[in-house]
Amino acid sequence: GTVTRLRLSRSKKTGASKGYGFIEFESDDVAKIVADTMNNYLFSERLLKCQFISPERVHENLFKNCSKRFLKPSQPAVRRYNRIRSLIQKAKMTKRLLRKEKLLRKRLAEKGLDYDFPGFAAQELSKMREKVKASKKSKLNISLSSQDPTPVCTPTVLERRKTSQADDDAEDNEITLRLPPASVKNAVQRPKKQPRERPNLKKQK
Repeated sequence: GTVTRLRLSRSKKTGASKGYGFIEFESDDVAKIVADTMNNYLFSERLLKCQFISPERVHENLFKNCSKRFLKPSQPAVRRYNRIRSLIQKAKMTKRLLRKEKLLRKRLAEKGLDYDFPGFAAQELSKMREKVKASKKSKLNISLSSQDPTPVCTPTVLERRKTSQADDDAEDNEITLRLPPASVKNAVQRPKKQPRERPNLKKQK
């Protein structure tokens, strides 16, 4: 049938479809057939629900601005929030969030609400702990090589060097070469080439 008007409901914030729409056909009989045929139709892993609406029940503003081209919202707040910030801007934002959280905790305490939540302060504390752990690991991972420009001579380092030298001396540095047995050697040998016999060509008198 001939479609006269179409309206697809979209979200004003994201521009995505809300999951329903309205279609107007030129003939009511065609609209009834389409609604009965497409009802409970599996489309993209979803069931379509179609229902015929008589012209008397259609609201006058149902197809308002249906011919107008839809423009996706620019979302300036989302772009402003997801922009790349410098270290100074990140520090200011963290300071502002911590100040707001402190005021919120103060208001809850004034109203007699004993409510504890991790918030941004706990996140900052966990980040500081991770930095401290990383710095401790970097300090513990000291090279024990004697070729370092400034080797560390502590009792633990000296004991580690002695144990490493003892392990090196205990290792066997000899290299043994084994030849294959005679049977394998004979099997691997290639057969000798036999010389070709040249035919004797005698000159005929």
